[in-house]
Amino acid sequence: MQNIKRRGLMYVMSSPSGAGKTTITRALLKNNNDLTLSVSATTRGRRAGEVNKQDYYFVSPDEFRDMVDNGEMLEHAKVFENYYGTPRGPVEQALSEGRDVIFDIDWQGTQQLSEIAREDLVTVFILPPARSALEKRLRNRSKDTMESESDIRGRMEKAADEMSHYTEYDYVIINEDVDEAIRKAQLILDAERIKRRRMVGLSEFVRGLKGGL
Repeated sequence: MQNIKRRGLMYVMSSPSGAGKTTITRALLKNNNDLTLSVSATTRGRRAGEVNKQDYYFVSPDEFRDMVDNGEMLEHAKVFENYYGTPRGPVEQALSEGRDVIFDIDWQGTQQLSEIAREDLVTVFILPPARSALEKRLRNRSKDTMESESDIRGRMEKAADEMSHYTEYDYVIINEDVDEAIRKAQLILDAERIKRRRMVGLSEFVRGLKGGL
């Protein structure tokens, strides 16, 4: 078995804001030592408690444009008047070391990753159990983020558009119970890790088992 290695995979989690992808992502990272978070770059301002290079790479609009122009982004998109993107270097380094990378990105970024790395990509879309549940989560979160009623309405409108892209994903999880949603996300990750196409050196291993047969 020592001759069989596994290519790292890119595990994408997407959802409308408030549907729970960040909570599920954090749980997977806690439970999987060989899973690395892809830290996005953004032009939005840093919120209270956020740490640069840990929560996001906080950059200016000019710095972000330079990264895009220099080919330093795997994907990028504009979301709520701010730009977000995935720096290429840390992801490629992790994959080359055989580690899996988890992404917390939207459907626009997922489409871009699909164009350049479909074989290494596993995509999951998280849906809320009901529209009312999503709105409740957004309102509860707005108490901490100080978002206005207009902001909440805008997020609900955007959520409707985002959810229309669920058909572009490999898997869909309806997040009615967060523990169950985390369990399903882990099952998906475990199954994808043992897919035959990800096992490097398998054919040589089997030839050795067959011997002279």
